[in-house]
Amino acid sequence: MRRIFCLILTAAVLLALPGAAAYAAPATPGVIPSVSAPCAVLMEKATGEVLYEKEAHTRCLPASVTKVMTLLLIAEDIEAGTLSLDDTVTASARAASFGGSCVYLAEGERMSVRDMIKCIAVVSANDCAVAMAEHISGSEELFVQRMNQRAAELGLEDTHFTNCTGLFDDEQHYTSPYDVAVMSRELLRHEFIKDYTTIWMDSIRNGQFGLSSTNRLVYWYSGCTGLKTGFTSAAKYCISATAERDGVEYIAVIMRAESADSRNADARALLDYAFANYALCPLRTDAPLPEVSVELGKAAHVETELTGPEYALVRKTGAQPEYSMTVESAVPAPVHAGDRLGVMTVSIGGTAVAEVPVVAAADVPRLGFFGLAGLLGGRMLGL
Repeated sequence: MRRIFCLILTAAVLLALPGAAAYAAPATPGVIPSVSAPCAVLMEKATGEVLYEKEAHTRCLPASVTKVMTLLLIAEDIEAGTLSLDDTVTASARAASFGGSCVYLAEGERMSVRDMIKCIAVVSANDCAVAMAEHISGSEELFVQRMNQRAAELGLEDTHFTNCTGLFDDEQHYTSPYDVAVMSRELLRHEFIKDYTTIWMDSIRNGQFGLSSTNRLVYWYSGCTGLKTGFTSAAKYCISATAERDGVEYIAVIMRAESADSRNADARALLDYAFANYALCPLRTDAPLPEVSVELGKAAHVETELTGPEYALVRKTGAQPEYSMTVESAVPAPVHAGDRLGVMTVSIGGTAVAEVPVVAAADVPRLGFFGLAGLLGGRMLGL
């Protein structure tokens, strides 16, 4: 036997959920934007869903967008506790020799990891990227090995690094718009990095050296959270542009653009399209989940829980999501944690947008011989 639980969240409840305010239908349905750059991708952060792609898996020179991976390794080491924002980094002669975008580190100059990250994120400082690579791994070469290892772990099939800066146009140093989006998504999991990628203007060396962001979107695009720009004559203009509104964050990657203006216009068009036309639909509710009876189990009931993704990306329609649940009323022991016991269906405007498994939250072993004998005896005695 089954029992069905129909859960319909009111608008008042929905407004308390992330992204719920964005369910209103757009004033005019969005037309997929025209992107002038030859290679681009648009991804939603929470789900990883791709909303737009144009030569998204084409291998490109990334220029300083390389530093997304450099920053990712730094962020992961900080959160792992092997590196601290307060640690001091000493610039080597090699790090100090790097030109291009830089803060003119002097050999032997000491700077905190905090300021090094700021310089990499805000002005794309090559000298600081190399100094950090050497501080973490002992040499840039060993750090690059870690970059490639992390790329492989993330499943980036069109990425290979030969340096941590992107300064050099090496044909063996490449990535794709899709791979940049994936590594950007991973970097954004480390919320503290936005303390640096959202800086428009700042300074280092006790205010003696000014910093101004290479990412103009930080200044004039509402909700911009970063992330990294890049340019060399061979790579042309590149960007991983990220922005968040109403709890929803998108990643727009543009590569091989002809100018900084066209690069920024393409990124803005993709982000505008995403915010205007899509919203996150929560795949969880605050309603209590039912218990399921367990026949011949050491416990009479087992609690249930929802599993799988917490959000689905949906088109804005003006309709609010509705949640209905179908769950087994009773199951035989043994029950194992994770066993599927039902499903919650999420619908918008009468159309199902997701099915969320309802599973057992704990193990319930089957009664042993003496337990079964006691149960049988109790039933015979009418207990």
